[in-house]
Amino acid sequence: MQIAQNSVVAFHYTLTNDAGEVLDSSEGREPLTYLHGAGNIIPGLEKEMEGRAAGDKLQATVAPEEGYGEVQPQLVQEVPRDAFQGVENVEPGMQFQAQTQGGPLMVTVTQVEGDTVTVDGNHPLAGQTLNFDVEIAEVREASQEEIEHGHVHGEGGDEH
Repeated sequence: MQIAQNSVVAFHYTLTNDAGEVLDSSEGREPLTYLHGAGNIIPGLEKEMEGRAAGDKLQATVAPEEGYGEVQPQLVQEVPRDAFQGVENVEPGMQFQAQTQGGPLMVTVTQVEGDTVTVDGNHPLAGQTLNFDVEIAEVREASQEEIEHGHVHGEGGDEH
């Protein structure tokens, strides 16, 4: 079976940046499973998977606009230290969910200077070209319930 709209796909991957550094990998774990066409993985990788079948291996290079987007400078902001009530030590690398006019946004602390904390709402991989080494483990038809819910159920997916 070939990967198409509403296929459930399980695949192993290694993700590297342009410097060849491994950013993420499924090595030693179960394959990543997703519902094709439901926006469960980044668009550039999903396009590369289209039409492939179990056993296929591929290398995909995904530009930022097809991955996690370009860096948006307006998502980097300085906020007062007292915005982090209840957190004793705010340190770079910590992540928080901020409430914005557009809804909740995950932000990462990038700098703490006195009473000022710099946070970044960009995805950590924004602005980067992503290089995937992929091996497709399984392709099957999605159940009606999976299609209605927009994600995979059962092994490798959500349990309800």
